[in-house]
Amino acid sequence: MKTLQEIEARLAEINAELNTRGKDLTAEQLTALETEVQQLEEQRTVLRDAETRRQGLLERIAKGQGTSTPAVPVAPAARTAAAAAENDAHDTVEYRKAFMNYVCRGVEIPMELRAAETTTTANAGAVVPTSLLNEIITKLESYGSLFTKVRKLNVQGGVSIPIVDLKPTAHWIADGAASDDQKVDADKAVTFNYYGLECKIAQSILSNVVSLQAFNDLFIPLATEAMMKAIEIAIIKGTGSGQPLGVSVDPRIITDLAASNVITLTPAEMKTWAGWHTKVKAKIKKAYQNGEFIMAQGTYDGYIDGMVDTNGQPVARTNYGIDGVETYRFMGKLVDTVEADVIADYDSAATGDVIAVYMNPTDYVINTNMEMTATKWTDNDTNKIKNKLLMICDGKAADVNGMLIIKKGATA
Repeated sequence: MKTLQEIEARLAEINAELNTRGKDLTAEQLTALETEVQQLEEQRTVLRDAETRRQGLLERIAKGQGTSTPAVPVAPAARTAAAAAENDAHDTVEYRKAFMNYVCRGVEIPMELRAAETTTTANAGAVVPTSLLNEIITKLESYGSLFTKVRKLNVQGGVSIPIVDLKPTAHWIADGAASDDQKVDADKAVTFNYYGLECKIAQSILSNVVSLQAFNDLFIPLATEAMMKAIEIAIIKGTGSGQPLGVSVDPRIITDLAASNVITLTPAEMKTWAGWHTKVKAKIKKAYQNGEFIMAQGTYDGYIDGMVDTNGQPVARTNYGIDGVETYRFMGKLVDTVEADVIADYDSAATGDVIAVYMNPTDYVINTNMEMTATKWTDNDTNKIKNKLLMICDGKAADVNGMLIIKKGATA
């Protein structure tokens, strides 16, 4: 058996060979390399297990425990069965390799690897390996600031969450008199539906990927970038038909609360502290002071950063933490900047367009089953093999009373 150094060196050679002339290799050569890589990985696992046992033995000797309780050798088959029982069936190396072959080469996943879980889709799709799914969700939360802050639920679709309108009034009463009885209304609700978030990836992107690590490195960024963009746009301006309902188009805000929660700033007011203070800050209710502004980066840099009050003092703050990340504040509130396709920046926005939103992100709820399914098919019209990821997701505002919609006004 090779040493660990020899195994690592050979794996590096194979990786270099695939990077330099991977496209020129025949199917037989690729199969031979794949078999060799699998054998090397198995040998490396055996050597690392032996080193771990050796270190454990040395530690017991150092602690004076000796070898009075020697480890009982476990057969490889028993170790595999025990590991499979403890771990997620969709997070094993065998399943992940089978999933890679399914997406890259169209090889059907063996039945014994699929029978452990119930598949909800009726087609020949494959459940995304758990490790890949978890990393996708992690990337979503670190990739998009809005998705990180909004509230996440995992409830069954079609379920309504009641909103209690409890606003009783206290009355002064004279001696011997009684006040009128009042009732509590709970006739309003937020309902989450079944909406599918779909991401399609062409086979040509993945056809030359042969190692599991390379598959992970390419597959995850492609899926997260597309899904993050779709979710963040939907949080702000989703239509609510076949997708989440965005804050800026929610009829409870733009219709029912339009008089108090929809604000228009003229170009002159946009540039001044007085305009923002009088028309925006004055509309923030005391109970919703813990919100933050959401606007395009260009809007903050061009209009907010550098703004001064009537005494010439800067009103915006940009702080740099020990990690080097900028933190924006305006009128005592955090400012969360987003891309221009989520909220248009002021210069490119048309009159009447939304240029900023004030809200507490936790008042917006994303409901998802946190699971994805993958399907592979051939598009005969374009002669392409495609891969599709599907995620069930819905979202809408739970409490709209503290949300302000700020729009661009016409020049006075």
